[in-house]
Amino acid sequence: MSEKIKVVICSGTACFVMGASDILLLEENLSEELRDRVIVEGSTCLGMCKDGNMGKAPFVTVNGELLTSATLPDVLARIEELANA
Repeated sequence: MSEKIKVVICSGTACFVMGASDILLLEENLSEELRDRVIVEGSTCLGMCKDGNMGKAPFVTVNGELLTSATLPDVLARIEELANA
């Protein structure tokens, strides 16, 4: 079996308001064949917005790779890329 893909979604106030609330529905939007391959976690804060030069909220990491200004379609696309690599 292939390695799990780990997704961490920041659900701090700024990220939640900027769209993380939609991304938290990720598991419901995964295709059937990907559901067993993806681990989804929420984080109270990834600490990315405090210095201002990491990009814009919401922040999500996919296997440690930071996605800024993340949207649900962005995260799904990155998971598909990793799953098919």
